[in-house]
Amino acid sequence: QPQLVESGGGLVQPGGSLRLSCAASGFTLDYYSIGWIRQAPGKEREGVSCIEKGGGNTYYADSVKGRFTISMDIAKNTVYLQMSSLKPEDTAVYYCKVVAYWGQGTQVTVSS
Repeated sequence: QPQLVESGGGLVQPGGSLRLSCAASGFTLDYYSIGWIRQAPGKEREGVSCIEKGGGNTYYADSVKGRFTISMDIAKNTVYLQMSSLKPEDTAVYYCKVVAYWGQGTQVTVSS
């Protein structure tokens, strides 16, 4: 059964950094495009970033462009989201998604 497990969330002060991980099992990420989606309380889901299969082209929402970087470690079958210059409005549960599969999410809270 394909499975995605996110980790790396936590509480960070504004301006800080976090790196989220999305580890896959049951399938090889290299063959798929992978996305990071977030959902803040009371708000709709927002696509944050995605990376094309094989670690190809990357895409970012305007709200995170220049601050977040998506990458893939094919050997570890893991996708990362490096988040820098974090803002309170980045507070959300972050999910990774591959085709119809979602992880359980990891909470990111940006607060002083």
